[in-house]
Amino acid sequence: MTFDFTNKRVLITGGSRGIGRACAQLFAAAGAQVAITYLSNQQAAEETIALLPGTGHSAWQLAIQDASAVETFMKAFIAKHNGIDVLVNNAGVFLEHKIMDADYTHWLAMWKQTIDVNLMGVANLCYFAGRQMAEQGGGKIVNISSRGAFRGEPDCPAYGASKAGLNSLSQSLAIALAPKGVSIHVIAPGFTETDMTADILNSPAGQAIKNQSPFGRVANTQEVAKLVAIYASPEMEFSSGGIIDINGASYLRS
Repeated sequence: MTFDFTNKRVLITGGSRGIGRACAQLFAAAGAQVAITYLSNQQAAEETIALLPGTGHSAWQLAIQDASAVETFMKAFIAKHNGIDVLVNNAGVFLEHKIMDADYTHWLAMWKQTIDVNLMGVANLCYFAGRQMAEQGGGKIVNISSRGAFRGEPDCPAYGASKAGLNSLSQSLAIALAPKGVSIHVIAPGFTETDMTADILNSPAGQAIKNQSPFGRVANTQEVAKLVAIYASPEMEFSSGGIIDINGASYLRS
């Protein structure tokens, strides 16, 4: 499977590790000029940039839940690169707040943080990227959702709600921006093998999680990254507004 993103300006949030890092490597190998954002782990971000073939790649510190920071960052990014071709909204949080265990203060805090990052942060990034893409005559936005948007997340209900909201946001923007040549795509992974999931996948509960899929495993980051690249390709414009599952048949919907 080969891709051509020669000279495309690609921005990936949460790009220092996991799915974001795999996306950065794939786009860079396909000729793109890649920028990643990270929250606090500068070392991991620098390590990711060092892995990328080609030149001109960059890492930017950004808390996407900070609306003012998003505005400042996006204006600086667009000015530096004279536009943006692909935005991959990958950054997100998964915070536990079980209804029968969490006190109300914790409950409120987890809901606010989750919605601020997973929904409002993405919405604000889409605002600036979508308007710029419309002005320049086209572009691609790929939003990373989750199977949790459909099956529910009993231990992290704000996460499931935020991803369901992200799906709706994406479909609304797909309709609004299609006349401007901008398409919006949603990828909904299940469990994926990353450093963030390593502890639980290597724990006694890990095999049960893998067995949720009839393949007996979880996705790897390269599989998700390839799907992102497919839908970021120009030929996939007409799939705008679609939500694509990648969960190894661990959760099926119709």
